[in-house]
Amino acid sequence: MEHEQEVELLRELVVREAWDELPEQFEELHVQDIAQALSGLDAAQVKAAFGVLPRERWPDVFAYLGPESQYALLQAMEEQAEDGRFLLRSLLPDDRTALLESLQEDAVERLLSLLSPDDMRLALKQLGYPEQSAGRLMTTDFVTIRPDWTLQQALDHVRSRGEAEDTINTLYVTDNRGRLLGTVGLKRLVLNPKDDRVEKLISDSGIVSVNASDDRAEAARMIQHYDITALPVVDRTGVLLGVVTVDDVMDVVEQENTEDFHKIGGMGAMQLSLREARPSLLYRKRVGWLVLLVFMNIFGGAGIAYFEETIEAVIALVFFLPLIVDSGGNAGSQSATLMVRALATGDVRMKDWLRLWGKELAVATGLGLTMAVAVWGLGFWRGGADVAMVVSLAMIMVVIVGSMIGMLLPFLLTRMNLDPATASAPLITSIADICGILIYFSIATALLGVGTS
Repeated sequence: MEHEQEVELLRELVVREAWDELPEQFEELHVQDIAQALSGLDAAQVKAAFGVLPRERWPDVFAYLGPESQYALLQAMEEQAEDGRFLLRSLLPDDRTALLESLQEDAVERLLSLLSPDDMRLALKQLGYPEQSAGRLMTTDFVTIRPDWTLQQALDHVRSRGEAEDTINTLYVTDNRGRLLGTVGLKRLVLNPKDDRVEKLISDSGIVSVNASDDRAEAARMIQHYDITALPVVDRTGVLLGVVTVDDVMDVVEQENTEDFHKIGGMGAMQLSLREARPSLLYRKRVGWLVLLVFMNIFGGAGIAYFEETIEAVIALVFFLPLIVDSGGNAGSQSATLMVRALATGDVRMKDWLRLWGKELAVATGLGLTMAVAVWGLGFWRGGADVAMVVSLAMIMVVIVGSMIGMLLPFLLTRMNLDPATASAPLITSIADICGILIYFSIATALLGVGTS
């Protein structure tokens, strides 16, 4: 709580333009906290705050701002081009790529003009990799050593490069063509005799790497599976191109989870935080699904109209309609959430669908029977034994059907090379609602001896 108060205090000081009080507050906060306080403020306010912030802390604070805030600050510094160039060049290659890929083409060209020719070529190369790929996520700042070097030579090389690198704990052994041969831990390099050759220390557990064109989620999975802090990124010939670090992977996992939650909620994925998103963006992300579901629910209304005579004959059936329909939607949403998450984490694969279908059928049947017993007494009270039977049987069938829809739809979407998270709760609920209406009134028509003309 105290930490949040300090961040909020810094934000208030910037808003009030209390520049004399900022230096003391800056000294008490980490760069991550400073960036959090400045995020979402007007670019002019952030620029003024940077004017008070010690220049040596600019790069670190700038790196933790969101892409939109970073670009807005660079725009505000157009008249001080050298300051903007200093900030942009200070970013690690992967962070710079994250900024550039979030911008429109004209904005990318404007920022690229601030870079040196070498940095520009590197930035364009990383932007050339597929979106959401490991190539865009990797950093190209890493230390390589040769297998024929002595440990003393390797240590001298590390000392000459180490201060600028953030992956120094693991050193990458490459041949004269740049192909990855293995890794050596810095600890082993320090503890072994200095006259030994690097090749003697190469890990014999096999090379763990990812291709530059592979999905970034695969890189995250491999880092988690092998419990490593950095993952080499190679091309098809095995040449070492870069490194994906565990802090980058944590950001990826958070982004992937956030996107899944947005999609499950019936929204498009947003790259901005909710605090920074404009109302117009939130409207565009939400309106599509809502309009689609309105038209889908027309089928539910048509189903009710079709069974109008059944409803008129036994008006007590209307009392249980929301209960029956919502139960199917809720069961489907639960099942879909489990399947989407299991597919996303790799816990479940396409080949598992049949075995999981049998398991889900057993679970859904148990849930349906339990809920049927729970509502039988209520049905008997409102309409007698016949209505109680209708409600109980409908509850069993609706829960089973809703669960099957929720379980199978993510697999179907995956089979069609679509994101299974698109099987959102609103979509599952709407489909289950339509099926529930048809099942409920079909059972009532059959058991109560009433029907449509």
